[in-house]
Amino acid sequence: MIQTTTIGAYPKPGYVPITDWFTTDHRAGEVVDYTSAYAEELEAAGDDAEMLFRQATKEIIDDQIDAGIDIVTDGEVRRENYVHAQCRYLSGFDFKHLGQHRIRDTIETRLPTVSGPVGFDTSPLARDFEIAQSMSARPVKVTLPGPMTIIDTTVDAHYYDERALGADLAVALNAQIHDLVAAGCRHIQIDEPVMARKPTVALDYGIDQLGRCFDNVPATVTRTVHCCCGYPRRLDDTEYPKADRRTYIQLAPALDAAPIDQVSIEDAHRHNDLAALLPLFANTTVVLGVVAIAQSRVETVEEITARLRVARGYLPEDRLVAAPDCGLGYLGRDLAQKKLRALTTAVATLNG
Repeated sequence: MIQTTTIGAYPKPGYVPITDWFTTDHRAGEVVDYTSAYAEELEAAGDDAEMLFRQATKEIIDDQIDAGIDIVTDGEVRRENYVHAQCRYLSGFDFKHLGQHRIRDTIETRLPTVSGPVGFDTSPLARDFEIAQSMSARPVKVTLPGPMTIIDTTVDAHYYDERALGADLAVALNAQIHDLVAAGCRHIQIDEPVMARKPTVALDYGIDQLGRCFDNVPATVTRTVHCCCGYPRRLDDTEYPKADRRTYIQLAPALDAAPIDQVSIEDAHRHNDLAALLPLFANTTVVLGVVAIAQSRVETVEEITARLRVARGYLPEDRLVAAPDCGLGYLGRDLAQKKLRALTTAVATLNG
């Protein structure tokens, strides 16, 4: 049977008390700040913040379950930015003195600074998982940014050596993942979209560091890496410079040999050559993106079914999972629900 999942982000309800990365103005030429307002917004919400986060978590999980998704997420609803939200709980990051950097080679941003050795002490992520799982009869997946993506979304003023910084990040993330495992989380996904932009670095040491993130994680946990080709600046932005999709073929053999169970790739925004790509995953389950996350057009059930049939010709059903290309935050709730329902209807058709 083909399963279904979401990748991470979901449209935040309007009452959530923090600014959403997806609603930030990403116009070219503007310097974007994803992070400065976070502490002030939480302080302004006061004691109501936790109640609002829990209310939103339940609404988001219910939406996914109602749509028929098998493995859900909490929509990353507590995160103003999916990278920085995790870095706040790692030592060595300075959120008061921001640096400036162009992320993904496209957007000029003000970013947290790595000002000392990176490590892990404690974070609320395991607690957040427990809250979300208590609201769901279906398994909840937790997502974390990987070392390469954290490095690309922060400014290094301490290591000046990406390999060394990535090695310490992998150790810190591994400790955080073990916290999640101890809390009962059985679906953990590391997001590494930067691998598609920097395949040489990924093949040199990035995939090894990804594996280090999962060191000693038991086989009862599904270990996933999500490797999309990049978010656009806004919904229906057709000019955004995506990563070269041919990098999937470069990366596939190394990812298939890595200590992971699933590789999540995008295919809806622009189709891959599945005949060339999918056979390279001899052992790994492929989470195939079959609905686009930054196009307002809703894919038809017939289109999704046809694409999954093609994929099923190269992978057995137990190693094929259907999903959106990436997080759904740009779409708004109505479009997100329509796309998820089209996805699950297509999968139900194939599963019989």
